[in-house]
Amino acid sequence: MSHSDRPRFLFVSCQVGAEKAVKDEIAGRWPDFRFAYSRPGFLTFKLPEQQFLAPDFSLGSVFARTYGFSLGKATGVDPAAAADEVWRLLADRPVDRIHVWERDRAEPGQYGFEPAVTPTAVAAYEAFRAKCPQPERLAAGNHLIEVANPGDWIADCVLVEPGQWWVGYHKARSAPSRLAGGILHLDVPPDAVSRAWQKMEEALTWSRLPAESGARFAEIGSSPGGASQCLLARGFEVIGIDPAEMDVTLLKHPKFRHIRRRAAQVPRRAFRKVRWLTADMNVAPNFTLDAIEAIVAHPEVNIRGMILTLKLPEWSLAAEVPKYLDRIRSWGFNRLHARQLAHNRREICVAALQKPFLRKPLSS
Repeated sequence: MSHSDRPRFLFVSCQVGAEKAVKDEIAGRWPDFRFAYSRPGFLTFKLPEQQFLAPDFSLGSVFARTYGFSLGKATGVDPAAAADEVWRLLADRPVDRIHVWERDRAEPGQYGFEPAVTPTAVAAYEAFRAKCPQPERLAAGNHLIEVANPGDWIADCVLVEPGQWWVGYHKARSAPSRLAGGILHLDVPPDAVSRAWQKMEEALTWSRLPAESGARFAEIGSSPGGASQCLLARGFEVIGIDPAEMDVTLLKHPKFRHIRRRAAQVPRRAFRKVRWLTADMNVAPNFTLDAIEAIVAHPEVNIRGMILTLKLPEWSLAAEVPKYLDRIRSWGFNRLHARQLAHNRREICVAALQKPFLRKPLSS
């Protein structure tokens, strides 16, 4: 790539409300990036003239849902006209797949909103694909819901405002970069107990936690049961720990056991055969971490991996995320990833794995 062909701008798509968290992360890790333009859930940054970034580079952001190089915006009186402008901006860059999505209009779970493929995105995608100058190069299938292959060149189109499409590109590498808008397409079962089902399904898919079918999970903060329902559907055994009631469908499941207590009140022997732990508690992060540390640090408990949801009652707590992760590492979990999932609200998901798994000797 010649110097003149180097991209000058970066785009970032995120949750509505997380914009400052993204800007602060980038200012800390990439101090030469200059903030340029934003709308709720969408930001752009100007890159330094001498900065070279690989097309599949890692931004290293917890709060960025997806990102890529920005080529500017396309406008048109209708999708077909805008699509012509999109391909003009892309010029002769290679394209294997097309990702189109609308920026979020609200926080996930608010007013019934969930990030997903919208009819507007479908119409834009169809116009975009129909105008492709070399359609034989595009991968078959529906690029809006199918997962791209590592190494695929992705043309990005973010529907920021009606009639205003921001155009960019990236090379697929990480799991989120292989999804349109970084949003996992979910077929939510009609009997899902709560939206915690979506959060857990996305967390398991993203983290690729190496738990085999039949493994035993303990879930801290399990009521009313959406996440437990998801775990059970994957063939796991689940111990749900929560002083509140569980949905009756969970109580009838042969692989589910409800301990109706707070985590601190549960005897540690209840965790002796548990190797996987999840937690989603409606408390500030340090209270969640206190409860989890009291379990995983006990000499009779051997947890191999965890999926933790850390609530952020105030957005200012986003600055504390590195400290939360350091605390988890101090417990011996040396494989750690954090991300604000598409179906998270004002919270992040942390996937932690102890590898190699070191069993602690049981006390006599």
